[in-house]
Amino acid sequence: MPSNQLSDVEEEEIHFSNVITTFRNYAQYSLAANNRRRKDIYCLPSADQQVLEAIGYKKKLDQVDDAIRANAEFLALIVANPEIFGHEVDADAEGTDEGVKGANEGEAGCEPGKTRSLCRNCFSVSRVNHSPHEHGHSHDRHQKYRPTDFDMDKLRSTLKQFARDWSEQGREEREACYQPMKDALVKHFSDVPLEQRGSLRVLVPGSGLGRLAYDVASMGFACQGNEFSHYMLLSSFLILNRTDSINKYTLYPYVHSFSNVSSQQAMLQPISIPDVLPSNLPPGSDFSLVAGDFEEIYGVDTDPNEPQAGEWNAILTCFFIDTVSISMRVFYLGKYDTQPNRDLKAKNIVNYLRVIHRILAPGGVWVNLGESHSYYSNAHGDIGAGFQVRCCGIGRTTIQTIHRSNSISKK
Repeated sequence: MPSNQLSDVEEEEIHFSNVITTFRNYAQYSLAANNRRRKDIYCLPSADQQVLEAIGYKKKLDQVDDAIRANAEFLALIVANPEIFGHEVDADAEGTDEGVKGANEGEAGCEPGKTRSLCRNCFSVSRVNHSPHEHGHSHDRHQKYRPTDFDMDKLRSTLKQFARDWSEQGREEREACYQPMKDALVKHFSDVPLEQRGSLRVLVPGSGLGRLAYDVASMGFACQGNEFSHYMLLSSFLILNRTDSINKYTLYPYVHSFSNVSSQQAMLQPISIPDVLPSNLPPGSDFSLVAGDFEEIYGVDTDPNEPQAGEWNAILTCFFIDTVSISMRVFYLGKYDTQPNRDLKAKNIVNYLRVIHRILAPGGVWVNLGESHSYYSNAHGDIGAGFQVRCCGIGRTTIQTIHRSNSISKK
């Protein structure tokens, strides 16, 4: 193996360690950004500083600090025991967050590549390794990683997704997408009695924080989510496996930007999660989550004990197909390609459709919401942008969705 080529396990462990570092450095990063606003005040004329003081701007900054620390305590719970995912985490992954409390000790780790049942919810995690790649940026495991703005943006997005998927405040936005999909699923299997739904296997690729998959399982179907992002996998593990009461956690997902907010109340709005008890599933529920790339897991039958071809009665994809169109110039490690002429394997929407067709059982249904119109539609290596997905034989329905992250922000 060339010296600049990493094994799949090394590649994944480095990425995982970097994600953990991002979580643990959230407070330091976010408090520093807010402190820059304070420094900006002192660049103003004295009279203008007094105006800002009079209208409570400095007090507002203090409240934002408090909200950031509250978020940091919650994020610390998510990464309190990352070894349960079977990865080694370097000591350098430890952050320097202020006021962040620890969490309870978790379960013992599992061997890489193994599936492990993690709670009474029947929520399990299976890891699939990724192929090694050659490139010019450094992977020195002993070099302390500094999270980038891109890393922190993904973390802030995760906090907002908690609000959308697991809070009462996010119900309207969430159900605008999920309810029509659940209705279509029930309609397709309307001849199946409720007590027999457990024999129907439903797959939710790109399951994110797991709410749609959880809802489907709570309806009595055997449901499996599939997710690639470690931000989502770590976060969904906490909410699904370590939450024992409704509204246990309080977040402030909108404090990071002073733009597009109608008021200070909107920016500092607390969000309580979860709005349901995740462990409250019907007896005998079959609910699991598989971590890894959709094509690698479901595209081929690598495990004779878990065949995929023709095994899924329904596949639900919610804004998943458009992920095909994200440019492969963004590395698995979250870094931009500095060698644009290097041969990269682009995501192929045709193969996504081929995999979906392959794993659907006879008489099965694919319910899709969201088309392949990517924000990166002009990017290098993009195969699929602008491709309109039409579910042949299923029909096509247009529904109105809501695109906002804060219900009391400016529209």
